[in-house]
Amino acid sequence: MITASVLAKRANVPIHTVRYYTRKGLLRPVRDLRNGYKMYKLDDRARLRFISAAKELGFTLNEIEGIFDHSMRGDSPCPMVREVVQKRIKENNEKIKELKRLQKRLESAAAMWATMENSDPDGHSVCSLIESFSDTE
Repeated sequence: MITASVLAKRANVPIHTVRYYTRKGLLRPVRDLRNGYKMYKLDDRARLRFISAAKELGFTLNEIEGIFDHSMRGDSPCPMVREVVQKRIKENNEKIKELKRLQKRLESAAAMWATMENSDPDGHSVCSLIESFSDTE
């Protein structure tokens, strides 16, 4: 059994990460009755690596908790993992499309504004650049 600080060092994560995951229930230490410290198992390091890998794939902490729950019940979490990944692929493709649309609007605005003069606010106008662009939409 090891302390949170030792676990953090061995897993190469900040101590606040260990504490946060403990509060979220992703790590479940036991109390040392002698001093009240939370004590972690050596295999909690592997659990931290798993959490990091899942986060790199875009899983939320709630989804990671669900994966652990399936596993603890003896159920394969793989169907859930596949479903979440497919959902994220679809969501990311939509975000990419929207970012491409935004990029085109920005490039169009920048080209339009390249030859425009700067103007001072006159009480009716805040920024003539943005206002001129909204007039063309």
